[in-house]
Amino acid sequence: MTFKEKLQAGKFLVTSEIGPPKGIETKVFLEDAELIRGRVDAINVTDLQSSVMRLGSLAVCSLLKQKGFEPIFQVTCRDRNRLALQSDILSAAALGIENLLILTGDHTTMGDHPEAKPVFDLDSAQLLEVVRQLQAGTDMKGNKLEGAAPKFCVGAVVNPGADPVEPQILKMEKKIAAGAEFFQTQAIYDIKVFENFLSKIKHLKTTILGGIVLLKSAGMAKYMNANVAGVFVPDNLIKEMQETKDKQARSVEIAARLIKELKPMCSGIHIMPIGWDKVVPRVIEASGL
Repeated sequence: MTFKEKLQAGKFLVTSEIGPPKGIETKVFLEDAELIRGRVDAINVTDLQSSVMRLGSLAVCSLLKQKGFEPIFQVTCRDRNRLALQSDILSAAALGIENLLILTGDHTTMGDHPEAKPVFDLDSAQLLEVVRQLQAGTDMKGNKLEGAAPKFCVGAVVNPGADPVEPQILKMEKKIAAGAEFFQTQAIYDIKVFENFLSKIKHLKTTILGGIVLLKSAGMAKYMNANVAGVFVPDNLIKEMQETKDKQARSVEIAARLIKELKPMCSGIHIMPIGWDKVVPRVIEASGL
């Protein structure tokens, strides 16, 4: 079954992600992908995450597809105008890539080329509408595409910990209306916050994959609390990371614990290893996924 078929069948979904390298060496991420073959339903490929220049998501998705994986092509609005966005999405379809995750993207000032000019010609909701038009056989100006129209499983993102959360829910409603079929969330560390979010979106019929970001240290947790909007790592988890000697093992334990609590509440789990790709199989095993 394809990722879309599994989603439509109501299967509990598990996804992870790969951050392309800063260079053309592909051996390591292909080896990391092999570690989760058959253990996840799809693999996200991030699009210049944190606005850092890297190998392109489209190229990495194509390489994964050639190896028999099911990639999710992350597309951010930050770096391309509407011409390039439509072109890259058509290119993905031509390469056999069937899944998209549409994001606005971090501002360029966050990355390693802070002087780069951001584009943001479209926002994520607008780009979702463009994808819907492409799948209907026209570009965003109504010009007919040649041959068969592309077909995708299209996803978006949501931050359940945003405060206030109502603007996030309004964006979700717009994204669903524009064609989003599933949502992957920002990192969840506080289950009660996620429960509150779910209580407010009962009217929305969609698939939610709860986001799990592996904690690497207490310092990372404190940094996210101070700098990442809508993400809060509770003090007890920070204390656990401070007191442990084996940070990786404790990170796996925390992630597994969170996943077990989240599993009854959502339709899937999205694991974001942030460089600890080789740890993902341990998280999957420890959490019973």
